[in-house]
Amino acid sequence: MYLATLTAENFRVFGARRSSEDAGDSLELELTPGVSVLLGENDAGKTAVVDAIRLCLLTTAADFYRVAKDDFHAGPGGRADTFTITCRFKELSTEEQGIFLEHLTTDPNGTSSLYITFKAELMEPLPPHRVSVTTRTGPNGEGPTLDGAAREHLKATYLRPLRDAEGELRAGRGSRLSQILAGYPTMKAEGANDFDVDNDTAITLVGIMRRAEHHIRSNSTVMAALDDINSGYLEKFSIGSDTLRGEIGVAGDATLSRALERLELRLSTGESEWTRRGLGYNNALFMAAELLLLGNNDVAPLLLIEEPEAHLHPQLQTRVMDLLLDRAAGGESAADPRVQVILTTHSPHLASAVPVEWITLVAAGRTFSLAPGMTGLDPSDYAFLSKFLDATKANLFFARSVALVEGDAEALLLPALAAAAGWSFSENGVSIVNVGHTGLFRYSHIFKRDGQQIPVSVACIRDRDLLPPDTPEDMRGQLPSVSTMTSQQVEAHVSRLKGGDAGPVRTFVSDQWTLEYDLAAASWPLATVMHQAVCSAWASTNKWPAGPELVDIQARAAEEIAEWRKDETSLDEAAMRIYRPLRRKPGKQASKAVSAQYAAQLLTPGSLARSDLPLYLRDAFSHLCGGA
Repeated sequence: MYLATLTAENFRVFGARRSSEDAGDSLELELTPGVSVLLGENDAGKTAVVDAIRLCLLTTAADFYRVAKDDFHAGPGGRADTFTITCRFKELSTEEQGIFLEHLTTDPNGTSSLYITFKAELMEPLPPHRVSVTTRTGPNGEGPTLDGAAREHLKATYLRPLRDAEGELRAGRGSRLSQILAGYPTMKAEGANDFDVDNDTAITLVGIMRRAEHHIRSNSTVMAALDDINSGYLEKFSIGSDTLRGEIGVAGDATLSRALERLELRLSTGESEWTRRGLGYNNALFMAAELLLLGNNDVAPLLLIEEPEAHLHPQLQTRVMDLLLDRAAGGESAADPRVQVILTTHSPHLASAVPVEWITLVAAGRTFSLAPGMTGLDPSDYAFLSKFLDATKANLFFARSVALVEGDAEALLLPALAAAAGWSFSENGVSIVNVGHTGLFRYSHIFKRDGQQIPVSVACIRDRDLLPPDTPEDMRGQLPSVSTMTSQQVEAHVSRLKGGDAGPVRTFVSDQWTLEYDLAAASWPLATVMHQAVCSAWASTNKWPAGPELVDIQARAAEEIAEWRKDETSLDEAAMRIYRPLRRKPGKQASKAVSAQYAAQLLTPGSLARSDLPLYLRDAFSHLCGGA
């Protein structure tokens, strides 16, 4: 069995349902039997999802979650006074149906499911805000209450985001390590005292403690110290027949729990002396210990983990994800059960390490599954993304707006252009994803869906790739020219480039040819910047100019622009001259990426009017930045 669905109403960021058909602002989340990955920016609702499961099922750790007033959803109509969380388990085996027999719900098709419903009611709106809570079975929480044994089977293992891995594994009363070891299947037998005084042997942990205690008491130094304490001091405190005598032994009672609480887990250094290790490796050690305990659960092993990347460098993050995927797959034997993993992360490395269909985007208190049938992705898109969605591109999952571009030049130059014209990509949470010349729409399909739309603005920015009239022969290549096309043919060409916009996804095609040409043809201020940048890039094909040499190159380019304007050269003709070093064939070309680097350096925030930009970039930046 596995946790298949999670619903929550009026819990934190998740609001109420509107009707039985309309989920409204409530939470309705479908989960996979293996790994479910929740992605999104801060305060989107990821932790609320995890905490909803914790409240409903409880966890194996000895922590206590106390429901507070802030857990009740606050909306335009005020704060709710009740909230409900329901977990539904599916695919119960025959043995599992026997364990939860009186708690099951059977549908008309004869399929049994286990519903756990947690309800909380705010009893007092003013401090101390007393809250009444109940946990019952059934879809509406009207079934029997879970008894102790059944509830123990359902407890999840939870790894909090800001975990003190070293502290959790340190010895001490109620330590997490002692709880983990106590849950090991064969640990119960270690509680027997098998210490044989005559043969001085012991095998169990409690027996070993008794044996150690026996030898400690028999130690000559300890015995001498104890005799001095008793005869030299305690006997002098005796009154009447009340004789005071001390006894030295192992601290506390020699029970199994005390034995386990004296143990600690730490990384071996290969040396005789222990050396403290870093946060990252201690975190990995703690996760290994928790997975050990989790793997011993025979019913619905469930791991909730927030930010597994904490303190881990990228390569170790990948290793941790490999381990989680391996545990989620399970083994062929019952001794190696499949573990269900639900994790939240802000790491593009982890986001790129799992299939897209396992991902759920969490944005503004709503969840958006990327499973087949829920997005505009088709089977070939999923196969493509599994190969080419790397850590760099995976930052699109955490953005408020995404600009999908087809080359390095766009990725380098667009943020600087936006800032120069008064838009800020960083302030508006815009991520630029360079997808190359193929797969532009495979990435945009992630954000296309029927019904409720993902609140992420997506701009696909691409070149028109049509030659302007009078393009010189050595710059033509294989591209069609607008001079040989009708207006209807041009419109059809642009329509094919757009590929069908939907929801928050819009495609912006260059007004004339390519990014560099359109920038040079848009306005004289941009023509100046692009001419300086292209001249610098052309000089860089032989050596990298720097200092006074670079300043001189860019000054001469600006002077040349001034001469063209004096000669009343048209912007289109100037743009063709500026673009020539990037396009001329045959012969060497200047690099578009290097030109973009120089142009980005030349642009400063506020140095351009928005009207200086090509129209398609103005529209794209406005879409990405919320119309600002």
